Amino acid sequence: MGSAQQLHLGVALDGAGQHPAAWRVSGVRPAALFTAAHYLAHAKLAEAASLDFVTLDDTLTLQPGGEEVVRGRLDALLTFAAIAPVTSGIGLVPTVTTTHTEPFHISTAVASLDFASRGRAGVLAVPSRTEAEVAHFGRRTLPSEVDAEAENAEVVDVIARLWDSWEDGAIIRDEPTGRFIDREKLHYVDFEGRFFSIKGPSITPRPPQGHPVTAVYGDSPYAHGADVVLIDEIRGARERFPDAKLLAGLSIVLAETEQAAIDRRRALEAYAPFAPGLSFTGTPADLAAELPRIAASGGLDGFHLRPAVLPDDLALFTAETVPALQVAGVFRQAYTGTTLRDHLGLGIAANQYAEA
Repeated sequence: MGSAQQLHLGVALDGAGQHPAAWRVSGVRPAALFTAAHYLAHAKLAEAASLDFVTLDDTLTLQPGGEEVVRGRLDALLTFAAIAPVTSGIGLVPTVTTTHTEPFHISTAVASLDFASRGRAGVLAVPSRTEAEVAHFGRRTLPSEVDAEAENAEVVDVIARLWDSWEDGAIIRDEPTGRFIDREKLHYVDFEGRFFSIKGPSITPRPPQGHPVTAVYGDSPYAHGADVVLIDEIRGARERFPDAKLLAGLSIVLAETEQAAIDRRRALEAYAPFAPGLSFTGTPADLAAELPRIAASGGLDGFHLRPAVLPDDLALFTAETVPALQVAGVFRQAYTGTTLRDHLGLGIAANQYAEA
């Protein structure tokens, strides 16, 4: 058992759940979806089970659909900043849209979240792909899908440079000499890329993790350079991303019996179909048996779980699936480190500007 692959598990905390009709069957009151307390309660469930991280979706426009879907959302990064001080172990990975947001702003905001969470921050960098988002800003035309993905990759590169522009130990607070910082440990970023020109150091000291964890979706030829890649298509993914932590997205519909889970799924599908992608419908115990098998056959490091309904499917997963995975020796009994990089086994992020 000790040599079994250890799974990494993240969970999406989006609205009332991953399914468009989740709000119709969830016990959560609609107004609660726009409170930090809603996301804190679910993050606490994930934390009690020692999951690696939680994510929160975000875009710069309303969700597609009409009156029958949840529309409107809180800012993902600010929501996680609000719950960071009252959580202690769970990683916090908000989605940030890179197409209309400057890398400088992303780097300082995510660094600040890393300070607020004491080293548990990450960022899921995604490009914008809609005219509606363009219309909110009025500064540019909609980039092609290829250009948007290439720009997203450049942002991931640039924010790491900005995090490294302060070395660890740059703040010295030397009262006798009157120096608050060691200027030798501040570095001038001089980046000229296809999409951005960045000059100078960040205004925020190097985050506790050095580099907060970067994540991207794996549906692009430019999805390289991030620590974590989230995929929907398993086939060939390990060959495409040999160095990243590879997590497959998986929608889950759980119940104490297989038939009850099927009935829950059918009830949801009577309102709207599930989004394309991998899904599991069944018991928590059966899911615990399936996850290691899927991971081993696909060369995966773990899963990005998408509960169909919150808190129902997350509660069953943490109460029953996780203990079964622990008994099988494929998931941690408790956190063994304090940072998100620790949870994911990423190690210390080297500073590209510091002298060896």
